[in-house]
Amino acid sequence: MKASDLFVQCLENEGIEYIFGVTGEENADFVQSLQHSERIRFILTRHEQGAAFMAEAYGKLTGNPAVCLGTLGPGATNLITGVADANMDHAPLMVITGQGATTRQHKESHQIMDVVGMYEPVTKWAQSVHHPDSIPEIVRKAVRTARGEKPGAVHIELAENVARMETSVQPMEPRRFRRPGPDDKISDQAYDIIRRARAPIIIAGNGAIRKRASNQLRALAKRTGIPVTTTFMGKGAVDYEAEYALYTIGLGQWDYVADAVRDADVVITVGYDLVEYPPLRWNPDATETIVHIDFDPAEIDFEYHPEIELVGDIAHALWQFERRFARDGVPDYDFSVQRDARARMRADIEEHAGDDTEGVIRPQKAVWDVRRALGPHDILLCGVGAHKMWVGRHYHCREPNTCLIPNGFCSMGMPLPGAIGASLVAGERRILGIAGDGDFLMNVQEMETARRLDADITMLVWEDGGYGLIAWKQDEHFGSHTDLAFSNPDWLHLAAAFGWQGRYVANARDLRGALDDALNHPGPSLVVIPIDYRENLKLSKKLGVFSDQ
Repeated sequence: MKASDLFVQCLENEGIEYIFGVTGEENADFVQSLQHSERIRFILTRHEQGAAFMAEAYGKLTGNPAVCLGTLGPGATNLITGVADANMDHAPLMVITGQGATTRQHKESHQIMDVVGMYEPVTKWAQSVHHPDSIPEIVRKAVRTARGEKPGAVHIELAENVARMETSVQPMEPRRFRRPGPDDKISDQAYDIIRRARAPIIIAGNGAIRKRASNQLRALAKRTGIPVTTTFMGKGAVDYEAEYALYTIGLGQWDYVADAVRDADVVITVGYDLVEYPPLRWNPDATETIVHIDFDPAEIDFEYHPEIELVGDIAHALWQFERRFARDGVPDYDFSVQRDARARMRADIEEHAGDDTEGVIRPQKAVWDVRRALGPHDILLCGVGAHKMWVGRHYHCREPNTCLIPNGFCSMGMPLPGAIGASLVAGERRILGIAGDGDFLMNVQEMETARRLDADITMLVWEDGGYGLIAWKQDEHFGSHTDLAFSNPDWLHLAAAFGWQGRYVANARDLRGALDDALNHPGPSLVVIPIDYRENLKLSKKLGVFSDQ
């Protein structure tokens, strides 16, 4: 068969369902082969970056990679921001790029550049196909690498002349393996540290929402009462309504939850990635006793030097602890500071629930209404900007993987294409993206993709006419900010031009109803609100200045 036909068969064998992207001359053979697939759906996007964000959302929600596709040169460079975002946020993703023929790669030639070399820093593995017979091994290795802990992005380059070559090899059969858990001796040592603690606390990160980890974490916390706070990307690892839930940690300022961490004499980290929230912020004196539970050994860091590390399957490690506490009983821990932190945080969350402001809406009210409009299993996707700070602090989840926030690479532009990707995975659930006006317009062209697919999504845009998070930080540090203002389109005309339902909501009392209408409307809807970012500096005054670390 032709090499490109074999490539598609290998992807089918791996269970690949979607390929998002933009075609070009150098990947034409691959796309032609893809046309004959009955198991893989190709989604044409309006920009390669949007394709990468769609694939990232799919990977986060399923644990399996989708593919984003681009041609050589500018197609490959357009993909790279979304690919880097997926890789640093540990979402499984495969990127496939075309390339000029191997007969001209050695010299200056039209659109030729070292794409594999460019992708190596932002993927777990990047490889060019030099011979068609190697395709089954490359695809098998790529998928295993993308899915394996910690998940991430992989890249395969297929040159146009290699794609046309003939081959007689067959796809490889995918075979899975189960990651082992830590042995009993290490678990006993860690268990002894936790039992002797006065006030232990758990920080659950991105890894805690994967596989079976969330169920086992909840069982341990319910058994022991040990408080659990999550990072932004760990939201939903525990139900925020549970008494042991301490909401989230991760804001650039010192927050109430940080008081609870500082009071704890043992910090148990579960699937915690340092890229989410630097340990310098919660362990500035490097005095905490840390028990590290993760798929990988701890990253080397002065402020993150664990007393003991349980490396392997997270769920198994948590199960070992829960069984030991069931056998021995639970010590008389002192969680008074943690309970106080929960009460103070809950009061902040509820403070503006009944707002009736006109002409502008407070961020706290907007997040409150979003939480009430979405059910426990519905999905929120949040972008990057000042809105992320408010969603991170005030929006909390009952189930894992119901709030997707880019917090490793922190790229803007994810919510709209991410919501499209999510709608293909979980179309039976309500899907809402929150973006700032700057965030939303970075991939506004995907409004056409959403309409073409009839994606049942809602986008809530917070309008402030500028880059609000940068202004917030500059105001804190310098007392003023540089020119960060821009103008916006007529939102209702924009929505109509793309065939979306659109609504501008200026008054707080009307927001909840507008959200319900949009979420109940079949197809894509846009809701825009004027946001009151005067609340940013009020929060800074309450909590302190953003850290640069």
